[in-house]
Amino acid sequence: MIQCQHCGMENADQTQFCRFCGNRLLSSGPMPQAHPQADYNYAPPRPYAWKTDEYQTQSEPRVRQNPYPGAQPLVNNASAYMASSYRCPNCGTTVLPITERRISTAGWITFALLLVFTFIFFWVGLLMKQDVSVCPVCRATLS
Repeated sequence: MIQCQHCGMENADQTQFCRFCGNRLLSSGPMPQAHPQADYNYAPPRPYAWKTDEYQTQSEPRVRQNPYPGAQPLVNNASAYMASSYRCPNCGTTVLPITERRISTAGWITFALLLVFTFIFFWVGLLMKQDVSVCPVCRATLS
């Protein structure tokens, strides 16, 4: 048992601070020395995911197998100039129009009326939408 130099109470041998007053205890015995770090070359093992063939590099590239041979792609990645009979009335391009969702005229009218009469439900008109065709080149609305 170690006796505290400040309050005189006894503490356990392995404690560094007095449990009664909190001051640092001065041990009468030899102070433990810090162990020098052992110099060794230890590398932890790689994670399991790195051992799979997906992450290992081989000299030959991996070949992806098509699970559905003969299946057609879902999207045509060719240029957008597919319709030769279509022409934009403003710019004359043959690029197909883009369909956008916009708030309809009835939605704007409903928005304005509800904004004036019932301020709480004015946002209902913004939910009324319609599909509009737009030329991707000149951004003109097409009918």
